Amino acid sequence: MKKIFLTVLSVFALTSVFAQENEETQSESFKKWQVRLRGVGVIPNEEANIGIIGGDVNISNSFIPELDFTYFFTEHFAAELILGTTKHDVQAVETAAGNVDLGSVWLLPPTLTAQYHFYASKNKVFKPYIGAGVNYTLFYNVESGAVADVEYDNAVGFAAQLGFDLMIDDTFFVNVDAKRLFLKTDVTVDASNLAPDLSIPAEVDINPWLLGIGFGMKF
Repeated sequence: MKKIFLTVLSVFALTSVFAQENEETQSESFKKWQVRLRGVGVIPNEEANIGIIGGDVNISNSFIPELDFTYFFTEHFAAELILGTTKHDVQAVETAAGNVDLGSVWLLPPTLTAQYHFYASKNKVFKPYIGAGVNYTLFYNVESGAVADVEYDNAVGFAAQLGFDLMIDDTFFVNVDAKRLFLKTDVTVDASNLAPDLSIPAEVDINPWLLGIGFGMKF
């Protein structure tokens, strides 16, 4: 938890530094806000440590719309907030009880990244960027499948990002973006409907890739 707290502080410290980084750049006229709408494939890279019955976990892929807002402190340094929610089917596999349907769960992972934007040409048409930051994932609308109940702990994770904007004109652009969330959660499976007082703990690494393409507007 200490490392997570320090990482959050680092992100905000970096954005504060970015805001003061280049007075000449900040004095120039440029559009400081942009908004993007992307279609995003969410591909978990899952792994689990399941108590009592052993085995692993399988989490389905998903495709969602995603909205994000970016503020530019300078023409190179920016902060991005992404908003989207996704539903996944979950199954415990290769356990002592065989494969067990754990129903489905919705994830809401708002993610804040600090970014550095490059300009690959003088006309600034092609603009790649890299980013890193944090996310806080909420689990909700859980359907328990073959067991009595499943509880997921909300969790803080880390994010890494790589992408580019391709300008159509001074306002509109095409965006391609890839993110990796480093996310894990503690899960408690209430299987008392299968065996009296049976409660199964699990540590689940979700670690999804978020691969997106969409359109954006600067203002």
